[in-house]
Amino acid sequence: MIELQSLIPALAASPVLLVASDFDGTLAELAETPDAAAANMIAVNALIDLAELPQTFGAIVSGRALADLALKFPRLGRLKLFGSHGSESSGRAPPLSPEQERALLTLIAQARALAERYPGTLVESKPYSVALHYRSVDRSQLPRLLQAIQALGQRFPSVRQMPGIELAEFIVVDADKGDCVKWLRLHCGAQKTVFIGDDFTDENAFAALGPGDVCVKVGHGDSAANLRVDSPTQVAIFLEELLTARRAALAARVAVPIQRHAILADQRTVALVSPDAGIDWLCLPRLDSPAAFGALLGGDSQGTFRVSPVQPSAPARQSYVGDSLILRTSWPEADVTDYFDCGEGRPFQRAGRTDLIRVIAVRSPVKLVFSPRMDYARSSVTLVERDHGLEVLDWVDPLSLFSPDVEWKLETTPAGPLATATLPARERPYVLELRYGIASFRPGTEESVRRTRTATYWSAWAASLRLPSVAPEAVKRSALTLRALMYGPSGAIAAAATTSLPAPIGGERNWDYRYCWPRDACLASQALLRLGNTGMPMKMLDWLCALLDQVASPERLRPIYSLSGRELGSEATLPHIPGYLSSAPVRIGNAAAHQVQLDVFGPIVDTVAKVAESGAPVTPEYWRLAEAMAEAVVQRWAEPDHGIWEVRTSKRFHTHSRVMCWLALHRASTVAELVLGSRRAAWDELAEKVRQETLARAWNAERRAFVAHLDGTELDAAVLAMALFGFIDPHDERFIATVSAIQRDLVEGQVVKRYLYDDGLPGVEGGFLLCTAWLIECLALMGKHESARAMFETYLSLQGPTGLMAEQWDPVHGIAMGNFPQAYSHVGLINCACALAQIPANAG
Repeated sequence: MIELQSLIPALAASPVLLVASDFDGTLAELAETPDAAAANMIAVNALIDLAELPQTFGAIVSGRALADLALKFPRLGRLKLFGSHGSESSGRAPPLSPEQERALLTLIAQARALAERYPGTLVESKPYSVALHYRSVDRSQLPRLLQAIQALGQRFPSVRQMPGIELAEFIVVDADKGDCVKWLRLHCGAQKTVFIGDDFTDENAFAALGPGDVCVKVGHGDSAANLRVDSPTQVAIFLEELLTARRAALAARVAVPIQRHAILADQRTVALVSPDAGIDWLCLPRLDSPAAFGALLGGDSQGTFRVSPVQPSAPARQSYVGDSLILRTSWPEADVTDYFDCGEGRPFQRAGRTDLIRVIAVRSPVKLVFSPRMDYARSSVTLVERDHGLEVLDWVDPLSLFSPDVEWKLETTPAGPLATATLPARERPYVLELRYGIASFRPGTEESVRRTRTATYWSAWAASLRLPSVAPEAVKRSALTLRALMYGPSGAIAAAATTSLPAPIGGERNWDYRYCWPRDACLASQALLRLGNTGMPMKMLDWLCALLDQVASPERLRPIYSLSGRELGSEATLPHIPGYLSSAPVRIGNAAAHQVQLDVFGPIVDTVAKVAESGAPVTPEYWRLAEAMAEAVVQRWAEPDHGIWEVRTSKRFHTHSRVMCWLALHRASTVAELVLGSRRAAWDELAEKVRQETLARAWNAERRAFVAHLDGTELDAAVLAMALFGFIDPHDERFIATVSAIQRDLVEGQVVKRYLYDDGLPGVEGGFLLCTAWLIECLALMGKHESARAMFETYLSLQGPTGLMAEQWDPVHGIAMGNFPQAYSHVGLINCACALAQIPANAG
């Protein structure tokens, strides 16, 4: 027991922890009969409470039938139960084949015959097995009973015989606790797993775990477990101590919730600002360049530029100034106004230049911390003090901090150079300028002039939008966010401003989203078209036209490119960075760039068509783009692919990809009609063929839903696109049934999960905000207006204090997950508001 207790601190500190146990003999003392077994409620309640904690999972894996096991628990919370050695769980009970069913019925009959012959034998029938308990059999009769049991097993060579403590069990399915625990470990994304067992069947679970896991054997006897306790009472003590330590470890993890960050942008790069005015993420010179400040993913040792009162008397308040990306952070002691200089009208035309301006009004002393960590803290740099500021040396580009009137203290730390200063109170504000691309310390244009021009740069654009009557301010902020994610020199729109913000927290689903997915960028462009903006969509199409000139052949268009239009290199990890809330690995690059995603063609052509339908000029280059995408579909529509969700498994025939192939053909013919005066009959004919085949093969009559893959069985929220893009009438009975299935199986806490099937990756995702928006739009199209409005109100509540949204939302713990701000989530907000605004006010 002492050795087990010594492991508790390491277990409690695990980013994601799984605690699983058998029931009989571990959480309950062994009894004469299964019905007589009583749970140790101290142990059970500790396990239930563990399962309620963030990044912590609890499970009971028992040989009992699931229904019987559930009767032992007056409450479960988030604790998961697995019966029949892991083959049964809530919502998962595979049917028996006729052969298995016949074998099981025969075995039950034979077992009952043995029980009549040998008094004291108890027969326990289960959905997949039958167990003979012989604890109460006369010891003189036991050898003959055991011989009879052995003979019975020999008569059914295809049936697995499982030994137990004073029992023998025959199971007709291929299941053991080891397989279940391995699945749980992968599903939860657990870095450390505890399994507690006492019986022979628990040895499979012990053997399934790795060297960093903890296997606890209860009682005596040989075991593969590395630790041992005497009784369920000691199990209860261990679980209570682990619960206390886990709560303390989670409370000690300090990180700003993802959704509480704000952003600054100049259409070259994006900075994330914490609620206490820390520049905790900034890549220079571009959004997809290496980070210079990376505290977001590893604390201040990864680089920060922080401003805060020495003794704050209240939490900071943060908001944008008007319809701009000028951010104000305020305490009673000080105000900080942050912005990237956009005063030249088109700041991205200043090649290689980025100016971050920080205006600090000080009423009580304020502390400054400046610690650049270039190239994700992989490159050593030197800070030197100059007249009027600091210069960063030993970096490839000039970088300086113009900071007159600031007396800096420089020191060298193990993490790198550190500059600190204390600003005394004074009437006029301090003005600091972080200048990338220039090492000059000459004063620039008057700060007030630069701020006014920057405010106009954003607000004039926002004023040109045609806002819906529903949530106009949220829509405006979402549109500004999409503009912030556009890389001005090329027109490419990034999927998000960050890399490796996890979904889930503590897991491995950490991806780099600082690149342009043509599909995502086109959906963002279409959302802006709904607001009357054609400039950004046309610039995005210009980028795609230039990209098309570079690719070997249009049908080999990649799903992801850099913001300048180059192919991505290999995906890599940064093991020296611990990650947000210890969510490792931190990744740079994205291996999905080398996947096959056939859905990319449809949104591109649809964007060309929507630009044309808006009345904007369609250039010959746009027509050639649409034509090339349609011909690419002609060549490749029948192939399998990796799909919109970029699952890292083998290619399959994804329903959503087929719908997007249809969209490419259908809308390309529309563009031909708008540009050339007539539709393309061959494209229309093939589009209808794709549509009919998809409708036939994607419909699963048993599930009563369109499913993720042709001829498949799993649900996927991506099929909601079928109605949103006109592939099927939203009032079609099959689509209505599909929406009902998604609401039943994929909705949790008013957010929609993408899917529940195995995608080859560990960890449990939250609700995907774009999928949630899709469902809201579909409900509106189906006439379920009140449901759509109610769900949209919840969607709006998931915005952070400055109106920004991440990729996912954890409905259990109420936290945002995934990269930030996520273009998809803001696209969803805009589209939902526009759809709801079209509903008459008196519509139910």
